[in-house]
Amino acid sequence: METIKLEAGDNKQYAIRAAEVLRAGGVILYPTDTLYGLGADALLDEAVAKIYAIKGRDEGKPIHAIVSDLAMVERYAEITDDARRLAAKLPQGQVTFILKKKAGMDSGIMKDIATFGFRIPDNEFCIEMIRAFGKPITATSANKSGEKPERSVDKILAQLGAAAEGIELVIDAGELPERAASTVVDLSGAHPLIVREGSIPAHRIV
Repeated sequence: METIKLEAGDNKQYAIRAAEVLRAGGVILYPTDTLYGLGADALLDEAVAKIYAIKGRDEGKPIHAIVSDLAMVERYAEITDDARRLAAKLPQGQVTFILKKKAGMDSGIMKDIATFGFRIPDNEFCIEMIRAFGKPITATSANKSGEKPERSVDKILAQLGAAAEGIELVIDAGELPERAASTVVDLSGAHPLIVREGSIPAHRIV
């Protein structure tokens, strides 16, 4: 397991290194604007399967991704007027959108489901990494399924135990401050549906 310490300043070289691991089908542990996440190529079946295995997550529960912008989303999902309006109106990083996937998108996190869930993070390193990789990256929290997410790398690895051996690269930004999770809104149907209320109150969305 390789570990990189993030520091203030230009971390572009670390984003490029993370993209190399992702491109090879590997899994990374990385900091986001909410929690540490488990990252893999969101379009690769084998990589997404590793994420489910590390977390011990029920494969029937969808995993969402981080993307750099709506232009990236357009390759994979049908962007609604509501999605464009809310993405422009609400603070970046605080909302996870679920949209109807495009025809033919049947791999990775979109396998056997009709939707594509994503968030545009408010985190410079994450944006650099996505741009270096060029595709969506899984953004599920780095914890055992059903257990409280920890905010430091050491505690995360301890919680995951032997399953942490599936992680190839750790991006360590120290202990992250406690933040509310993103609000999850499903825009794949006729009307917006709040799946999880988080940092953005429901009344600002529906």
